[in-house]
Amino acid sequence: MSDQKHATAYWKENLRYLLILLSIWFLCSYGAGILFVDQLNAIKLGGFPLGFWFAQQGSMYVFVILIFVYVRLMNKLDKKYGFDND
Repeated sequence: MSDQKHATAYWKENLRYLLILLSIWFLCSYGAGILFVDQLNAIKLGGFPLGFWFAQQGSMYVFVILIFVYVRLMNKLDKKYGFDND
């Protein structure tokens, strides 16, 4: 595979990961915290409505978890395309 095709395939896969992870974060922060808050408020978590919890803390937790998932995915992607330093 030529270097240009190699780099293009790498970035396509990288962008696919980004879109998936950002979509998950959007659904958790905007969707669960704003759009679906009435339905989620019927469920209690630690004494607080689940919609309130997502709006206040849940989306931040999800974001931090997604950072670690992205790092793991990128390390695997780097190894797959030979861009790792190991």
